[in-house]
Amino acid sequence: MDFSKTDEQQLLLDSIDQFFEQHPEFDERYIRDCEEKQVPLSEFRNAFIDAGLGLLGIPEEYGGVPVDTQTLVMVAEKIGEHGFPSGLGSMLQVDDVLAFGTEAQQKEIMECLLGGSNMGFCLGLSEPQAGSDSNAIASSYVRREDGKVVINGHKTFTTDGDRAKYMLCMTRDFECGLPPQKSMTCWLVPMDSEGITLENLHKVGHRTRSLCEVYLDNVVVDESDMVGNEHEGFMVVMKNFDVERLVIAADSLGMAVCAYNDALLHAAQREQFGKPIGQFQLIQEMLVHMRIKIDNMRNSIYRTAWEKDNGESLRVASPLTKYYCAQAAFEVCDDAMQIIGGLGYTEESRVSRLWRDARMHRIGGGTDQVMIHILGRQLLKSVR
Repeated sequence: MDFSKTDEQQLLLDSIDQFFEQHPEFDERYIRDCEEKQVPLSEFRNAFIDAGLGLLGIPEEYGGVPVDTQTLVMVAEKIGEHGFPSGLGSMLQVDDVLAFGTEAQQKEIMECLLGGSNMGFCLGLSEPQAGSDSNAIASSYVRREDGKVVINGHKTFTTDGDRAKYMLCMTRDFECGLPPQKSMTCWLVPMDSEGITLENLHKVGHRTRSLCEVYLDNVVVDESDMVGNEHEGFMVVMKNFDVERLVIAADSLGMAVCAYNDALLHAAQREQFGKPIGQFQLIQEMLVHMRIKIDNMRNSIYRTAWEKDNGESLRVASPLTKYYCAQAAFEVCDDAMQIIGGLGYTEESRVSRLWRDARMHRIGGGTDQVMIHILGRQLLKSVR
């Protein structure tokens, strides 16, 4: 397989560089200001859409610019190189709703994504007692005599739950007598529904994204709000995880490239003991190992994206890539902070932000330990 960039891909990546050159207001001070206020990067997102770059990956019939996954991960890396979150999470929502949503649901979510928000829906999966263990989900749904559906439950660690228009909510049918994996159903729940209350959680990183507890108390939805088939919600989530893990890996790569570039520049300019610190072998060793990890991350991500574009199973590739890239990116950011030294540990340096943001990627989308469990099980299946 050939991962060299096509002329079209290179022009696209060059246009992202030009975007940042033309918008000097989107610098680290802008991100820091949004973090302090704990508000989304709305101005950046809107300008990105106006430039046509925020439309990538959305089907043409909805007003977007269709591109393959290979191109999307290259774009994520390029945006991350400039120190910004990629916004590639929209790829996850597009993939989900196109695979399982009705025509009306697809139209609604695409309109949300094209309207300046990268959150058509938030994910209502994790619960206080059901993090890594999806089978322990306790949120329930029951049908009323008038044909409506009533949902009760408590979701936690819901990213942008207070900003999304909808929630893709996983529920259980406790009356069907089926095992957990065969009794789950997903619903597209409007977040302004009566019976929904929210509480914000305060995170270490990713401070321009909110994190919420979501309580659903007799929330009423329609049968038409079902996503996919009844009792097949577990398959919706499994496909979701495959794409989410690739998204996390691509964002991790972008963070690592940005941190590496900052550390490399600092090593070339910072003088101690009469010469640039980059001339000391221990610093050189760190830079070399950082570069090796970045190259390995890129190769793994591009290969996984290629496999997705070619319809191959991601059961091994996706968790493998996510596990390696989440760890490697954090290690690169950590080494970058070490090279930059005291300044790297202050909020004056964007490396400190990248460092705390990268740490979350070893938890979200499946912890390191869960990735090993999934991979070990899949590898053993291959020899049975």
